[in-house]
Parts: sequence; C-alpha cells; structure tokens
Amino acid sequence: MSDSLVADTRNGAADIPATMKAMVLMGHGGLDQYHWKEDWPTPTAAPGEVLVKVGACGLNNTDVNTRSGWYSKAVDEATTGGAFDEVNEEDPTWGGRPLTFPRIQGADVCGVIVAVGDGVDPARIGERVITDNWLRDPEDPTNMDKTGYYGSECDGGYAEYTTIPATNVIAVKSDLSDAELATFSCSYSTAEGMLTRANVCAKDTVLVPGASGGVGGALVQLAKRRGARVIALASEAKHDDVAKLGPDRILPRGPEDLRAALGDEKITVVADVVGGDYWPKLIDILERGGRYTCSGAIAGPMVDFDLRTFYLRDLTFTGSTVIDPVVTENLVKYIEAGEIKPALAATYPLAELREAQAAFIEKAHTGNIVVMP
Repeated sequence: MSDSLVADTRNGAADIPATMKAMVLMGHGGLDQYHWKEDWPTPTAAPGEVLVKVGACGLNNTDVNTRSGWYSKAVDEATTGGAFDEVNEEDPTWGGRPLTFPRIQGADVCGVIVAVGDGVDPARIGERVITDNWLRDPEDPTNMDKTGYYGSECDGGYAEYTTIPATNVIAVKSDLSDAELATFSCSYSTAEGMLTRANVCAKDTVLVPGASGGVGGALVQLAKRRGARVIALASEAKHDDVAKLGPDRILPRGPEDLRAALGDEKITVVADVVGGDYWPKLIDILERGGRYTCSGAIAGPMVDFDLRTFYLRDLTFTGSTVIDPVVTENLVKYIEAGEIKPALAATYPLAELREAQAAFIEKAHTGNIVVMP
C-alpha cells in the first residue's frame, strides 16, 4: 500500500490520504490567526468515533467569538470579529475553559462517513450525515456541565476530513445539496433550542430581532412550524429575502417607537440573538407574563435592565446554549419532511475561509455562509 494512504483498512479507510487540506486556527486574535495547511495529518477514528469526508461546513458566531476571544469577561464590545486588546486567557471560550491550539474550527458539517472506529457498526460507512454539535457524556447526556462543542473542545469541519463521536452524526435523506444541509446544524438547533426552552406554541406571537441572520431566519421558520404568529425585524434592504422565510409581518430593524410600529400586536415571546442598545425596547413591549429567550448578543452583550419591568410584568427570561439531546434529531425529521428550508447566502472555497468569515461578520448577507473543501 502507498505510504500516502492510511494503513488501517479494516473499517473502510483504504482510500483515505494520510494528509489533508485544513484551515487551522493558531491562537486568539484576528483573521490572520487562520493558517491554510495542505499537508495536515488526516485524523483517524478512535473507538466510538467515525471519520467523515466533509462536503461542506457552515460558519457560525461561535467560531468568530472563540477566535477573537469575545467570550472573555474582559470584553464588553459587540461581536465584531476583530482581535480585542484585552482577553482573559482563562475564559475566552463559550464554556469558560481555555482553548488549546492549534485547533480546526467548524461545527456545521454535512458529509459522508468513510470509516469507523472500533465499536461502531461498519454498516454506517457511506451514510450521508449532518452533525449534532454538542459533545455529551454518554453516561450522563443531560448534564450541561459535562458538555463540549464540536470545533471548539475538539477539531471540527474546516478540513477535508474530520472525526466525531458516532452518536453526534445523524443520517439524513434529502435532495438538498451539501452546502444547503450545512446551514442547519448550528443555526437551526440554536433556534429550536430557544423556542423549546421558551415553550413557544400556536398561541404565541413571537418577535424575532435580526431575522435576516442564520439563527434569526431559523427562528422565523421554526416558530411558524409551531403555529405561532411571527413578526420579524430586519433592515429594509433584506425584507424581500426575509419574506421568503414566511413571517406574518416584517418591520424595520430597529423602529424608534417599537410599540407604535407593532400596533395592536401582543408580543408574548421575544426570541433574541442581538442584544445591544436596543434591548430595553424589546423587553418593554412584552405582554404581562411574556417570555424572553436569548442565545446571542451580536450587537453587544452589555444592556440596560430595569428590574421593575421584569418583576412587575411577571416576565420569564431563559438563556439557551446547551440544547436538549432530541433537538437535532427532530431537526433532521423536519428537513426530511420538507417542513423547514435552508437559507444559503453564499459558498466559498475552504481556502478562502478568512474572506468568508469577513463577509459573515459584515452581516450584509441573509441566511448562512458555507465553505467547501
């Protein structure tokens, strides 16, 4: 056998090269911390893992925030994607644990299983899959303190090949392209997790700030799937694209008088990944007994909070990061049933990840951006 091929042929690895192309993050900082490698060692599936040949990998805010160190408590700025002057090295990631480098990021993989580790059924070779990105303790899968994130605590999908626990890849039967399927894993699971935690149902009217983004667009579709009335906020240049997602109404991104813009609408849920200076207006329009659910702060994490509004209006606030294990499994069912659709904004070659992430940070797009090896 050629030295350029992986030697283990027992579990389907006969034609896998020993090295691969990958975009490797070498440390916290700006986009220059991404280094393109054409001879990076191809990973081998450990026991309980599978090796996936990556067809496409979507971009997400977690990668930007982790790379820049934005999660650190030393940072109070909006998510700009640039390097910050001061970052606490002990808490620069989503979970507050230091990240080890070099690291291959990228969580939203669509690809094909090409090899399996010991303990995994070889019949899974050939499955087309998407990823469930939450790495869980198999003995205690609902324990949030025992979770990690694919592409953060371990290498992810910004490469030609990636390994992942077999339990974290779900077979999908769909006519959608790899790029389209790569839009779902992070954005849509985040959105569904938020709606699940807020107990959104057909009786609700849901306000979605930032509806043109990946999570925002997913929130629109998934809230509609639950039968809720949905009002989207987005810049007027993006209204035509947002309309394709099916909201009942679309308003400008940040009306000065939000109550007047809403008219007679009674908002029972705000599903927010934006935050920033506009945040108090979102809380002020919630009906008594309303719910606010949050999984991001792309306009800034620091907000003005009037506790009187919170307790006098009997509001419920829920943060949403670690999702229930069933969420991604349900998403695959929705995809296969045609109940949700992708919002693919653009594709880039993996070698142009820096340019793709710059476009992602600029937020001029509607939907999700994907890179392809």
